[in-house]
Amino acid sequence: VQLQASGGGNVQAGGSLRLSCRGSGRFSSLNTMAWYRQAPGKQRELVASITSGGMLNYADSVKGRFIISRDNDPHLIFLQMNSLKLEDTAVYYCKGVIGLYDYWGQGTLVTVSS
Repeated sequence: VQLQASGGGNVQAGGSLRLSCRGSGRFSSLNTMAWYRQAPGKQRELVASITSGGMLNYADSVKGRFIISRDNDPHLIFLQMNSLKLEDTAVYYCKGVIGLYDYWGQGTLVTVSS
């Protein structure tokens, strides 16, 4: 199972970015898919998640600004990030869950500047 994240970059505060994550490999389905982030000197934290049934969960810090969604392809998810703040600067990782196992993508850097 491989997860490929893309879409990171540099953006000014208040701007928007959309991240994508595609799962590939020999598996039938990914259950929950999620975005995490890790800022310099901080622990990795959950940003948002979406289950195969469509249940959504967001960190309080991004509620109302970020939207996680799933494409018609169930192994492709997006994270629409709006009204970006300086504190959103981090490496963003996608994660997929199959059964009891977690699979991580390589991370994509988001840098928000003033």
